[in-house]
Amino acid sequence: MLSFGIMTLNKRSEKSYYLEMAKRAYKYGIACYRFVPSDINPISEKINGDFYNPSIGRWENKEFSVPAILYDRCFYSEDSLSKQCMSIVNWLKARDDIRFLGYGLPNKLELYDILTHTNISPYLVKTMPFTNPQSFIDSLLAEQSLIIKPARGSQGQGIFHIKKAGEGILVKTDKKDAQVTHHFEKTEKAISWLNRLTAKRQYLIQPYVTLSDKDGHPFDIRILLQKDSKGTWNEIGRGIRTGKKDGIISNLSAGGKNIRFDDWITAFPSSLKNYLRDELDEIIETLPAALEEKLPPLFEMGIDIGIGDNGSLWILDINSKPGRKTILNTEPEKREELYTAPLLYAKYLEAGIDKERRPNHAKTVSN
Repeated sequence: MLSFGIMTLNKRSEKSYYLEMAKRAYKYGIACYRFVPSDINPISEKINGDFYNPSIGRWENKEFSVPAILYDRCFYSEDSLSKQCMSIVNWLKARDDIRFLGYGLPNKLELYDILTHTNISPYLVKTMPFTNPQSFIDSLLAEQSLIIKPARGSQGQGIFHIKKAGEGILVKTDKKDAQVTHHFEKTEKAISWLNRLTAKRQYLIQPYVTLSDKDGHPFDIRILLQKDSKGTWNEIGRGIRTGKKDGIISNLSAGGKNIRFDDWITAFPSSLKNYLRDELDEIIETLPAALEEKLPPLFEMGIDIGIGDNGSLWILDINSKPGRKTILNTEPEKREELYTAPLLYAKYLEAGIDKERRPNHAKTVSN
């Protein structure tokens, strides 16, 4: 029986997703395990984690060897557990006796650099590293409105819209319950705040692009892609995420809502509908191959795409560990496919059809 391990930093997160997967595993000849990377004993290399027991229908504590195929659902931050687990995951990726469903993506700055040399480049928002507060303020004064956000993961958190306001600096960020605004009357105070914010985490800078509907709600299109039982990329679904009026982001963690894509697009004239569908199809067709030409194999990705007032399309984010809420909320009929896809692809890998490449795996530990 194939051993399949789900790695997480927090066993309370995504509980229903893991459970639904585990319920279906035995039918495919898969023994399903769940563990935190730091649960691996460095001496024995045994893991004290959870095994899904199909005879009783629940997880139970068990000691086991590292499973043959691993599904990495670790979302890292700057805490000590994250740093410890990142090192362990890199060690696991380097082992020849273990396969990952997907090897992840590098941080957003490295990803931008890779994609600027591909056919995807016209869809990219210009991205630069945040180097120091003074140079940022200087560019802000020239460009007037910028976004800064973490270079590695964010799940909609830590994103700030910053612009000049008179002699001072205005900063906005979206929280779940409300938008938080702060006006620094002097640039020196803004610089001090930026120093504290960026001291322990790498940030990037992007121009602020207005991506809101006619009522002032920010929105984007979330598209979920996954590989199937033959190793072929397929679109699982697409949905619209809308944020609060006059907000910055549409992420569900910041209070966003979902709309079915087919319902949303009916508001457009036929010519624009066809244009948007064709452009989205072009991105979906091109992006996975562009990434896997330069990086180790992936299993899934969430692509977030914004649309400007003039119909321009912008890739806002690419996530190798996407959530499923948007698809479950807008296309609940895809539920079974979502829960079985990782298992079917694991069986494909077990069959040895996929000849994986693993260059630079250490750069792909990401959210």
